Amino acid sequence: MTTDDISGMGPLVARLSRGGQRLRQADRTHPRVLDTAVVLLVFLLFCLPDLIHDGAGDGDGDGPRRFRLVFTQLPVAGMLALQAGLVLPLLWRRRKPAVAFGVIAAVFVLQWSLGAALRADIALFVALYSLALHGRLRQLPWACAAMAAAMVLVAVRVSSVVSVGDALFFLLSTATAALALGMMVRIRRAQLAGLRERATRLEIERDQRSRLATATERTRVAREMHDIVGHNLSVIITLADAGSYAADIQPERGKEALLLIGDTGRQALGELRRVLGVLRSAADGPPGEPELSPQPGIVDIGALCATVRAAGLEVVYRTSGNVDTLDSGVQLTVYRIVQEALTNTLKHANTDARVHLAILVEDSRLTIRVQDTGPATRSGPPNEEGHGLVGMRERAALYGGDVSAGPTAGGGWSVEAVLDLTPGSGGDR
Repeated sequence: MTTDDISGMGPLVARLSRGGQRLRQADRTHPRVLDTAVVLLVFLLFCLPDLIHDGAGDGDGDGPRRFRLVFTQLPVAGMLALQAGLVLPLLWRRRKPAVAFGVIAAVFVLQWSLGAALRADIALFVALYSLALHGRLRQLPWACAAMAAAMVLVAVRVSSVVSVGDALFFLLSTATAALALGMMVRIRRAQLAGLRERATRLEIERDQRSRLATATERTRVAREMHDIVGHNLSVIITLADAGSYAADIQPERGKEALLLIGDTGRQALGELRRVLGVLRSAADGPPGEPELSPQPGIVDIGALCATVRAAGLEVVYRTSGNVDTLDSGVQLTVYRIVQEALTNTLKHANTDARVHLAILVEDSRLTIRVQDTGPATRSGPPNEEGHGLVGMRERAALYGGDVSAGPTAGGGWSVEAVLDLTPGSGGDR
């Protein structure tokens, strides 16, 4: 076969494939139509010739005529009855393949016991194929045994014309081919069903991963927005209250508070624009990539402390260890935890409270301590943690750490977070 012959088979294979798909679709819609078509086809190809040529055997020649003389010539009524017993059970060859095979095998044995030969015997091989394809596997051993016994009967009956060995070889080969074809189609269908199931499962898993990623990103954005808005609004509210008191007594202090409120608002607006710029898609925003700025890190904690000091709190800030060489993700986590802790202090402590902030790096361990001299109790629903503490714990958990918060022995409130800096325990969790 040449290359042109092979390439020319492409359209033919495509047409056959489409035809097979249409046939399977029609069979799913009308399953009995295909079974009826099989029965009609077997009748036209194998039953009708026996009826037409019944009694025709006169004249010279050998071959088929000499072969037919060995067997009993049945009347038309008897032939029709045997043909019906062989062919009609094929109507339920898929719904009840074992029953169909058993009935056809019984009629087959009866026919050959009478010494008659019919072309409709092909129905027994069709029934064996159907049993291998649609039946239960544990039914195949007895079906194969019954098939072998029937083939031995046929081989003995034709021994006067064909040797028993040759007859058995031909008959058993045909039966084996029918059995193997049924098993091959069955295995192929099982493989295709497994592939379809796997594809469906992968699609479900893909959708679940997408929803999980969306939920994770939504949680991350909500945490960022809480940290940005919560901290800056707390500072603005504190400055506004202080400015309103100072407006009548020290107008210059009120003006200073207003300037600080403006600076804090602009800083919050800038951070919000940065977060929303990342979320905005190219279709919704202006052309090009959004203008981004670096995420805040430990170096920005000094400015954060200055903002809190401007709101009236005294903040003492110190670090220990190589904090500037930390990963950017760790630095962002430290900044947000400190920001949330200072925001809580602004909400609950007095303006004359003192805050001690320490960031300590020791080997693979980073500790954040924020302790204030404010009240030892924090307002809020009983037995319920605020979103700020939950957010701090979520951030610490990304680095295998935890956050503890509560009143101190000498009065005031303390927040302590511990992060694990071991390689591989970071934000890829």
